[in-house]
Amino acid sequence: MVLYFKARPEVGDYTIFMGFDKFENEELIKYGFPEDVWFHVDKMSSAHVYVRLHKGQTFDNISEGLLEDCCQLVKANSIQGNKVNNIDVVYTPWSNLKKTATMDVGQVGFHNSKMVRTVKVEKRINEVINRLNKTKVERTPDLRGELIISSLVHLH
Repeated sequence: MVLYFKARPEVGDYTIFMGFDKFENEELIKYGFPEDVWFHVDKMSSAHVYVRLHKGQTFDNISEGLLEDCCQLVKANSIQGNKVNNIDVVYTPWSNLKKTATMDVGQVGFHNSKMVRTVKVEKRINEVINRLNKTKVERTPDLRGELIISSLVHLH
């Protein structure tokens, strides 16, 4: 199951999504889109949160509001990270995620550490989490199928 959230309307039409558990995270790692940006609490267990950027947009020009929504969601979905203040959240393009056969389920590394950004998250902002949770939709998508369809659409 994948959980989908709508970012705050003033930043544009963005869907933020995350795997329900480490097995869905594994599928999201495998079948990501080039426009996906991955978020995770640094050095702690947490959900894998993604936002799908618009065509032509880079992870360097994510608006402050969209960045805050993603960071708050990943913090709130970290057992350790949700309990403490002043955590770091790392984010990088999906294409920079590196998965090897020796890694545990849901574990990733990076191809290029220079393409990883870090944001300090001072504290949980309940208004942001409550707003996001009101938009939450649970689905069991065919991630592989969505990627194939997207690839075919972009070829034409």
